[in-house]
Amino acid sequence: MTAAADPVTPAKMRELLSALEPIALDIVDDSAKHAGHAGAQSGGGHYRLNIVSPQFTGKNTLARHRLIYGALAPLMERDIHALAIAALAPGE
Repeated sequence: MTAAADPVTPAKMRELLSALEPIALDIVDDSAKHAGHAGAQSGGGHYRLNIVSPQFTGKNTLARHRLIYGALAPLMERDIHALAIAALAPGE
């Protein structure tokens, strides 16, 4: 079963990202758009993530992405092949 057909991956992403205490969180599975791509063939999905968290306040983009990748670390080797991120602090 590939990540594109696996509803567990977005649910697990939400669970792991809850550590960042998001006040808004949207995960879009774009895996179907990448059918045939090497990453999709190995089971890794393509996702777009929009997240608003107070933990991002005062942090630059790199620091925000590091927090996200840290939270999603258990999924990064197999379940997530590509991740587009929009990470904002409240009020941005």
